[in-house]
Amino acid sequence: MINTVIFDIGGVLVRLDWEGFVRRLFPGRDELISELLETVWGGGRWDRLDAGDDPEEVLASMIAYSPKHEAEIRKIFANVGDTLIKRPETPAWIHSVKSQGCRALFLSNYSHYVMECNPGVLDFLPLLDGGIFSCDVRLIKPQREIYAALAEKYNLVPSECVFIDDVARNVEGARNFGYHAIQFVTLQQAQEDLNKILEEK
Repeated sequence: MINTVIFDIGGVLVRLDWEGFVRRLFPGRDELISELLETVWGGGRWDRLDAGDDPEEVLASMIAYSPKHEAEIRKIFANVGDTLIKRPETPAWIHSVKSQGCRALFLSNYSHYVMECNPGVLDFLPLLDGGIFSCDVRLIKPQREIYAALAEKYNLVPSECVFIDDVARNVEGARNFGYHAIQFVTLQQAQEDLNKILEEK
């Protein structure tokens, strides 16, 4: 029987729009935009931030990767909180899960830096029953250890949990650990898939 639903945050409970954010900063500059997306979010550089590394060191690594774009990289970094947009349906979704007798937890690749850049977007956190941010445990999805850390912290039986994430490798990592898992594509699809699992289990 399913008794716990585990939500990712960015891309699931909160809308995440890296490319749109960069396009708004540098409209019409397609080649630059492609280079900046690779510089900031490619090559594992952003993952270091989510894993709890010092933001200034991460920023320096991005600039070192593409020094000709230092000004643009700094502009992205200073405004990166704008990549996250509130999803108005989130509180009702959390309440729905809990009304069905499930705990609602989160497991998110997230950095303290981004929290500070846009704290208001996480105003739903008190509705949840707990969770883990990657930066606090210095692990990131899809590392097996982060799924294990959540299970240990909340005494979870993986087969009694459903995990929801928008990134395929994170979903696969959860399944490999033993969680039921759903890849979020649209809100309606994810809610319908979750409801089917809750009804069956």
